[in-house]
Amino acid sequence: MQSPLLPSNEQERIQALHELLMLDTPPEDRFDIVTTYCRSRFNVDIALISLVDSDRQWFKSRSGLDAAETPRNISFCGHAILRSEVMEVPDALQDERFADNPLVIGAPNIRFYAGAPLILAQGHRIGTLCIINRQPKRMEDEDKTHLQTLAKTVSAEMEAKASS
Repeated sequence: MQSPLLPSNEQERIQALHELLMLDTPPEDRFDIVTTYCRSRFNVDIALISLVDSDRQWFKSRSGLDAAETPRNISFCGHAILRSEVMEVPDALQDERFADNPLVIGAPNIRFYAGAPLILAQGHRIGTLCIINRQPKRMEDEDKTHLQTLAKTVSAEMEAKASS
């Protein structure tokens, strides 16, 4: 298993995340609607809005998963925030970064993962909108574009709330 690297702007990224005042807040319909839609639209077992903090990933919204957070060092989303485009893992058991990850070899038994980074206006990637399946899967380009568009909507919604 490979723990995710830290972004070069990690300190500023964490500050931007905390300034949103979103961590550890109650569920909100406006985000839960997105994750519920993603499970149906992409035909997956789990959909999450994940915020990557300094030592954990916390789920602002979750559909199909009971856990509220997981350690950052085993997170897929920690890897996904290192890029601007969708990160897709068609079969985690075949990916050296994740094959022996506790989230793969145990519950929730992740096989497929795709995460679109949540990018704030200043460019900070604070988390992901991600979809997970217990069976291997591949995304079409159109699906990746759709997931990325939804992630942009989630990011804009988070920033709008923070500025109000």
